[in-house]
Amino acid sequence: MSKRQSDYLSALLAEAPAAAPAPFPVQEASPAAQAPSQVPSQAPASAPAKPGMTLLARESALARVAAGEVKQVTQLLLDPARVRIWPGNPRHQASLNEDNCRDLIDAILAENGQKVPAIVRRVSGEAEFDYEVIAGSRRHWAISWLRANHYPDMMFLAQVHALDDEAAFRISDIENRARKDVSDFERARIYLKALDDHYGGRQARMAERLRLSKGWLSKMLSVAALPGWIVDAFASPADIQLKTCYPLAQRVHAAQKDDADLLRALKAEARDLHKAQGQYEGQGVIPAAEVIRRLMSAGVDEAGREALVTLDKGGRAALSVVSANRNGVSVRLHAGSGATPQELADMLRRALEDLDGQGRGLRF
Repeated sequence: MSKRQSDYLSALLAEAPAAAPAPFPVQEASPAAQAPSQVPSQAPASAPAKPGMTLLARESALARVAAGEVKQVTQLLLDPARVRIWPGNPRHQASLNEDNCRDLIDAILAENGQKVPAIVRRVSGEAEFDYEVIAGSRRHWAISWLRANHYPDMMFLAQVHALDDEAAFRISDIENRARKDVSDFERARIYLKALDDHYGGRQARMAERLRLSKGWLSKMLSVAALPGWIVDAFASPADIQLKTCYPLAQRVHAAQKDDADLLRALKAEARDLHKAQGQYEGQGVIPAAEVIRRLMSAGVDEAGREALVTLDKGGRAALSVVSANRNGVSVRLHAGSGATPQELADMLRRALEDLDGQGRGLRF
């Protein structure tokens, strides 16, 4: 997590009062962990007390806490079985497994326990759970796995905070923002839901609260709104990335709005891709770049398909031939493709040569 993101997270936690711990039954815990272990911490830390001044320093520290100058944060050692994952967490829980959590598992074992606490809040009216994870679901999974695999005394370290849903969403988002195992599409879908749940459909307000640019958030929400039949055309939702799929999202939304013929063509192509992905299952998949190329080419006659869209080296749409008829050739250069001006010029030259070979080029 970058320093800017870390400062933002610290500010979010400072807004929310720490929740007082409550006892709960601990299963399969060692005798030393029969009750939640509380590890209060204070910030900023005071200087080490001088000999003979311990009582005075302690009274001074307590007075500062009572006055609100210092915030106490309680850390608990919890039984992970009594802690659920908050439904608003963007991480795809079903994708967590021993392989992709191996580095964390090994680190916990090497350090003789979890060192970085998760962030949780208390739940009420639940017979099975006492807390829910706002940030730290991967740590929760790793501790749960260790308890089930030869380390039954391992405990889940967490800080308890009193958070409303909007604050919980912001904390969960900032913690997962830089995670490579949380895909753009997973985050985008959570953003789309949060837009109505927490911000009344107001994108500007959401961008302000999350400290994101309005343009970037708008693109994320556009990708999040891709219909299920488009998502099914990809081997995995994780293949749907903002940079590569935003032009596709624009095309799909435009077709849904006022182009019934293009919409039918897109649906037909998506069905074919979904069927092919199923056939390839276990034997390799159709790569995302090819899925995008075929969907961007849908609705164009076969002769013009290859010239319709050109991808850069990263698989992002860079240049599209929008139309080619007796009135001329319309070309779109896609922003954010990563292609250099020289590469775009080469793409344009090749597209014109392809069109000319098909008898659809410019007539000088």
